[in-house]
Amino acid sequence: MPLPPLVEPVAALSAAEAQRTARHLVLADLGEIGQRRLRAAHVTVVGVGGLGSPVVLALAAAGVGTLTVIDDDVVEFSNLQRQVLHRLADVDAPKVDSAVRVAADLAPETTVLPVRERLTATNVEVLLAGADLVIDGSDTFETRTLVAAACERLRVPLVWGVVQEFAAQVTVFWSAPPAGVPPVVLSDLYPPEGVGELPSCATVGVLGALCLQVGSVLAMEAIKLIAGIGEPLFGRVLLIDALRGRMSEVPLRGRAETAGAATTSAATSVPARPAVPHVAADALDDEVAAGAFVLDVREADEIATGAIPGARHAPLAEVLGRPEAFSAEGRIVVVCQRGLRAVRAAAALRDAGADAVVLTGGMDAWSAR
Repeated sequence: MPLPPLVEPVAALSAAEAQRTARHLVLADLGEIGQRRLRAAHVTVVGVGGLGSPVVLALAAAGVGTLTVIDDDVVEFSNLQRQVLHRLADVDAPKVDSAVRVAADLAPETTVLPVRERLTATNVEVLLAGADLVIDGSDTFETRTLVAAACERLRVPLVWGVVQEFAAQVTVFWSAPPAGVPPVVLSDLYPPEGVGELPSCATVGVLGALCLQVGSVLAMEAIKLIAGIGEPLFGRVLLIDALRGRMSEVPLRGRAETAGAATTSAATSVPARPAVPHVAADALDDEVAAGAFVLDVREADEIATGAIPGARHAPLAEVLGRPEAFSAEGRIVVVCQRGLRAVRAAAALRDAGADAVVLTGGMDAWSAR
C-alpha cells in the first residue's frame, strides 16, 4: 500500500516547470499535485559516485526542489566508467561541482546545495538535518552505518542501496514510519555482529551499467515516498542479479516486530557456507614443499607488478567460470592482493571438489614477510 506523502505540495508550479514536467503531470498516480510535492521536497544524497550520480540526474530531472549533495572526494579517471554525472574535464575537480552543473543544465528550478565534507560521527546529524528523505549512495559500510544511525535519530526515511560486481540490493529504512507501520532499520538487514569484512569495488569491481539501474530504482523509491504513491520497498529488499538478468525480493521485518524470532532478511535467509580454510604467509613454503601449488587470481596488470615465484595465474572470473578445471590438481593455495577475491575463488573450487585454501592477507602479507 502507498504510504502518506512526505511533504505538502507547493501552491503552484511555474509555467516553465509545468511545461518541462508535462509528462509527469498526465501520470494518473502522480499528476499535478504529486509534481508539486516533488517541487516542495528536500532530498539529501550521500555520495556522488556510481549510485549518487544517476540519483542526482533522475531527481533533478524529476523536479525535486532541493538536493543537498554530500561528498568530499574529487573525480578520478577510473570513476568515469560508472559515475555518469562526471565528464573527462571534471577529473581532479570536486564531485559535488558536477552535481551543481548538471542539475542546473537539466532543471534550473532545482536548488543544489553542495557539501564537500567527509561524514563523521560528529557532523553527520547536522549535515542530514532538514531533509525530508535521505538517499545513501556511499561506498563504505562505515559511512552507511553513520548515515543509517543519523536517519534513525532524525526519524527520516532512508532509501538505501548497495552494488558490487554484478549484484545489488535496494530497500527503504525508516525508524518512525506512519502509525501502524512497524519500523525497519539497517541493523535488521545487517546486524552489526554479522557484517564482517566487506570488499570494496576497487578490489572486486562493479558493472557500470548496473549502477545506473540501481540509481534509477533509488530515485524511484524517493519519488514514491515524497508523493505518497505506489508501494515503496519498505519491509522488502529488492535483489538484482545483473549477470543472469534476474530481479527478486525478500521480506524484511524489524527485530521488534519479530519479537525474538529469527529475522527474515537478505542477510540471514541464505544458509551460511562453511568457512574457507586459510594458511598464513609464513606457512606458504611448507605448503608448496608438501605438494601444493599457488593459484594467483589477480588480474594481468596486477601480476605485472610482482607475483609469488612458481604461481599459476588464472583471473578470478576464469576460476569462477570453470572451477572444475582445477579440482583434480591436488591442494591449491589461492592468492589475490589482500585475500578477499581468493576467498571467493577458493569457495568455488571447494564446491567443485578441490582442496583449496586461502593465503591469509594475500600478496600484501606475502610481500611483508
